[in-house]
Amino acid sequence: MQVRTRMAPSPTGEYHIGHIRTLLYNYAFAKKHKGSFIIRIEDTDQKRLVKGAKDKILKVIKDYGFDWDEGPKKGGPYGPYIQTQRLDIYKKYAQQLIDEGKAYYCFCSSKRLDKMRQEQKKRGELPKYDRRCLSLSKEEIEKKIRNGESYVIRMKIPDNRIIEWEDVIRGKIKVPSKDIDDQVLIKSDGIPTYHFAVVIDDHLMKISHIMRGQSWIPSAPKQALLYEFFGWQAPVFVHLTVLMDPDGKGKMSKRHGSVFAKSFLDEGYLAEALLNFLMLLGWNPGTNQEFFSLDEFIKIFSLEKLHKSPATFDRKKLNYFNKHYIQEKSNEDLAKLLKKFLPQVSLKILIELSPLVKERITKLSEVVELTKFLFKPIDYPVEMLLQRGADKKLVKEMMSGAIEVLVNLTEWGETKITQEKLLKLIKDNGWNVGQFFMIFRVALSGQKITPPIIDCLKILGKEKCLKRLKKATEI
Repeated sequence: MQVRTRMAPSPTGEYHIGHIRTLLYNYAFAKKHKGSFIIRIEDTDQKRLVKGAKDKILKVIKDYGFDWDEGPKKGGPYGPYIQTQRLDIYKKYAQQLIDEGKAYYCFCSSKRLDKMRQEQKKRGELPKYDRRCLSLSKEEIEKKIRNGESYVIRMKIPDNRIIEWEDVIRGKIKVPSKDIDDQVLIKSDGIPTYHFAVVIDDHLMKISHIMRGQSWIPSAPKQALLYEFFGWQAPVFVHLTVLMDPDGKGKMSKRHGSVFAKSFLDEGYLAEALLNFLMLLGWNPGTNQEFFSLDEFIKIFSLEKLHKSPATFDRKKLNYFNKHYIQEKSNEDLAKLLKKFLPQVSLKILIELSPLVKERITKLSEVVELTKFLFKPIDYPVEMLLQRGADKKLVKEMMSGAIEVLVNLTEWGETKITQEKLLKLIKDNGWNVGQFFMIFRVALSGQKITPPIIDCLKILGKEKCLKRLKKATEI
């Protein structure tokens, strides 16, 4: 069997970070077995479609470093890969089920269905269709259709059956057919429901393994039945555990920060750090190794090591991974990444800046606040200069001395020489080293936390440095 996996996003909004994990597992499994990874756009939920969402989803998948073998913008032997372009295919198979007595027309209004469900709930019954239209004769059906009555096509669930199917993570799952509703297959607008279209598409596209979130487990019995109805071999089902909030109060949610895949990149998380973090949220290598490239992960990924228990989306752990990957970057590569957050700064300056910030940022976006004093005018309350008990007289003396040292530098930006001369100034005057450099830092930056301030002098420039120090002497 050739391994063929798929990811089937719905363009109803932003792509969730959990979808990236599912995509990662599907992609790695296909690549490990020299198979194919397919993207299919499932846009049958027309009411919830968001304009432009499809292209945004495809872009974010690319931004995370993935590509697909078949799908939108690429094509392939089993296209089209957008569901609303496949409507005639679904109608053909729905008609087959009707002809075989495995599906039927339903003309009930939404008003009747709502009333029916409310009455069932009052009686403590499981809300499901009462099959009123199942008894309609062929003549009655044809007459209603000729009269233009609205209808859906429903799947006829067998009575008194146990529906069984196998899941790689959870083993055999059994559901009594009496607990399954006669699922709508084709809606009144002629568009299929997800549950019907997904089976048709996965079969025709020769999907061998379906890896998806465990929230789809309730729909699996209906899909298993459809495979049986058509006489098709069902794919291997793998329902992945959910991602949990770190407080243990349910599924990952916005109360702890963004949950959207693009937002993490916009915050300054590196794609490779996010992927490495996601690899370990639902899968265990069986060793103590933490850091994996995508290629390394592909080689060792296996379904047998997928977790049965939900994983916690620990943002502190994600920060740990991101910091590691930032520090591993060359100055040139890091500069290119920082350009997104400091677009007004030249690449040459960013290369000089990279080693100064590399150890001090967890996310790329933090570079903006950390280095804003280098590129924008500063403004701070004069009280900030009174560091560690310093009075105004001492501040004036220290910064006047610093000005004299910097004015007499023959080579601007030589960190070692500048450091030595400032230390000599401090020693000659009997000043406290820590106190001096805190005041010096505030005077030049208006901040208490910066990259190494001596290293920043070259980027700031001599004129700007002297001007800021002079202002500090006017305290």
